Amino acid sequence: MKHYDTLVIGAGHNGLVCASYLAKAGQSVLVLEANETVGGLAATREFHPGFSAPIAHTLVGLADTIVKDLDLESHGFKAAAQALPLTAVHPSDAPIQIDGSSVTGVGADDSATYQALQAQLRRFADALAPFWESTMPRIGSTSVADLFTFGKLGLKLRMLGRDDMLEFMRVATLPMRDLADESFDNERLKAALCWDGLLGSKLAPRSPNQAVLTVLNRMAGKHGGQHSIPPNGINGLMNALRTAAEANGAEVRTSTPVQKITVEGDENGQRISGVQLANGEEIKADKVVSSADPKTTLLGLLGAPQLEIDFSNRIRRLRTDGYVAKLHLALSGKPAFQGVANPEGRLLIAPTMDTIEFAYDNAKYGEVPEEAVMEVVIPTLSQNDLAPTGSHVLSAHVMYVPGKIKGGWTDAAKQSLTDQLIAQLEAHAPGIGELVEASELLTPEDLERDYHVSGGHWHHAEPAMDQLLMMRPTYEAAQYNTPIPGLYLCGAGSHPGGDINGNPGRNAAKEMLS
Repeated sequence: MKHYDTLVIGAGHNGLVCASYLAKAGQSVLVLEANETVGGLAATREFHPGFSAPIAHTLVGLADTIVKDLDLESHGFKAAAQALPLTAVHPSDAPIQIDGSSVTGVGADDSATYQALQAQLRRFADALAPFWESTMPRIGSTSVADLFTFGKLGLKLRMLGRDDMLEFMRVATLPMRDLADESFDNERLKAALCWDGLLGSKLAPRSPNQAVLTVLNRMAGKHGGQHSIPPNGINGLMNALRTAAEANGAEVRTSTPVQKITVEGDENGQRISGVQLANGEEIKADKVVSSADPKTTLLGLLGAPQLEIDFSNRIRRLRTDGYVAKLHLALSGKPAFQGVANPEGRLLIAPTMDTIEFAYDNAKYGEVPEEAVMEVVIPTLSQNDLAPTGSHVLSAHVMYVPGKIKGGWTDAAKQSLTDQLIAQLEAHAPGIGELVEASELLTPEDLERDYHVSGGHWHHAEPAMDQLLMMRPTYEAAQYNTPIPGLYLCGAGSHPGGDINGNPGRNAAKEMLS
């Protein structure tokens, strides 16, 4: 039986990043993925014969450090030369477009204010950027290294200058609605600003939250918080990550679900010994690092009996309710959105902050939104291998769709919501209904089942103040290690959180190698 230095559970982007760094350092590494393909929630799936789409349809915040360290370009990854504009569409009004630090379709005052706000957020993001790629200190730690990290953060903020530092402290936990209301007049611009702070979370514009911190985290990547689609697609990045891991010496096995993490113990305590696969095979290793979410890892694969009750209760109480559904449409031609010459960017259907808020209110009570809010992308405009020639794919993130609804997610319930979403799209892109050859709706319940993510939550755990930084996912597990020696976490449930940025995987590897 081969013995490995480290087993990596899950071949999502964080698992592959972690495996690459460990293998590059000379460790023997085996990556175990339950599904047939790598990528996790960034995987590309065929939803109708000849038509495919990635679950996460854009990149935002991908760390340049990882691209360079792992030489991803030599393994086939190509970064997008330009970011995607965000266009807020409306059935009767001209669109509003946000492209970088500029915005068109609004008044001169809002345009100038937006540029000023983006410049200020950029200063904040630059100050925080090093800390997304660092292990957060333990609460109460007095070690020199941890005190240095805190001191460095304080110095970075102080170097912003008095006014900017005070403004950062004010807005960091401000509800997105407050930030938008105090800055702008145009309602659709306000909704668009909220969208990029709330996407993937169980929060609304009025929620007391950390959405500004989420925005600043996303601004640390290549395009400064803007989304992009690489020329060879999201699957191009996932394939490059796998190739890089294998080139560095890691083994990657797909269709290999892990049933449990095994533990051995003696008078000196417990320690990880490896894993047992669903087929009964046991694999031994000195360390196991999981890119699965904390609940799946610690309560499902390890098991609560192996943990202290206070710790297992904190993991059990993590908020992991997914609120994003994914709509895929196979189209026989390119849709035409009103007022949009070429729908190459992200198209936002969320006319006001109240529309977003009301959709959230519906979801809180186990109901689908009366008026859904969604972000639409046509990925086939930049990647023509996702559909037959002349055909297209529409990919939409639909916010505030609960994982559990009254009466359950029956086929009829899913079809009803699909029909509602297509009708809403028809109002913005007349004739799109006639182009639909097939559709797929993935609810959070589907994402949980198909991609083994508790609650179907994009970020594995809600990115709220009590589940961020040195509290992500909770204390005693916030530095990538856990109370069980030899067991580590490297997924989106770890600092700095979700999106396809790779920092949890990189940070975990650094911690394991230190």
